[in-house]
Amino acid sequence: MDRLTEMEAFATVVDQGGFTDAAKKMGISKSAVSKHVSALEARLGARLLNRTTRRVSPTEIGLAYYDRARRVLNDAGEADALVTSMQTAPSGLLRISVATDFGMNHLSPVLGAFLGAYPDITVNMVLNNRYVELISEGFDMAVRIGEMEDSTLRAHKLTETTRRMIASPGYFAQYGRPEKIDDLNDHKLLHYSNQANSAVWKLTAPSGEKRQVRTAGWLTVNDGQSLLNACIGGLGIAYLPSFLYAEAKRSGLVEEAIPDLPHETLGIYAVYPQGHFTQPKVRAFVDFLSKTFADKGPDSW
Repeated sequence: MDRLTEMEAFATVVDQGGFTDAAKKMGISKSAVSKHVSALEARLGARLLNRTTRRVSPTEIGLAYYDRARRVLNDAGEADALVTSMQTAPSGLLRISVATDFGMNHLSPVLGAFLGAYPDITVNMVLNNRYVELISEGFDMAVRIGEMEDSTLRAHKLTETTRRMIASPGYFAQYGRPEKIDDLNDHKLLHYSNQANSAVWKLTAPSGEKRQVRTAGWLTVNDGQSLLNACIGGLGIAYLPSFLYAEAKRSGLVEEAIPDLPHETLGIYAVYPQGHFTQPKVRAFVDFLSKTFADKGPDSW
């Protein structure tokens, strides 16, 4: 007899509390279930069930065997589901969390191409700048920027971005250009209030020394695009990612404040809950993003 079928018959008897209900659950006769369990006990040389006219219960050895057998059966079921899912066209609702700046500037413009390629998927993209608990808040995945601190999630690196201090040519004409980090104390620095510890810029000097510069002051904004607009308008110096300012820099609307400083590079990741297999809709979107951003970053946006 098939070993996996024997295990399934035994585990189902334990789950259902008897041979009759186990037979109904498996869709076979009561005698067939009994033969499978008897064959298993004979092969193992041990009694796994206590049988009386009123009830069936596992022996001590049977209970220990049940725990292992149930794990094997669950793994087998997941293996079957994996094969089925990999052959199934991606479909269903895909809930995505993404930082506002990146979502507006780089995800929104490409969603049409994704939905056109996968018409059975619907997307609910939530733009916010807070850390979202994917599972408890019902998200399938998120796009995150920076170091990945949550080891319970899978992280697929899509590309990179740099962060640089920028301001408009008009600002530099009026207030001068800083030559070193200490010179920033005499400039108008724009504060991005939606990032943790954003009142402090962590910079690296040409020598490799790590420096911190406090920025809270003249203007505080909770949106990166608005900060960029403030820079273009000559209101001060901001510390922004290249995916946000790259086009403005190419157009000559902003320039780097201290070009000689080492660049800070941040990874951009697709993150999703760990599991034995990835949902087809999530896998499809991660693959799509990987191809979309393959030629992007860290400065080429």
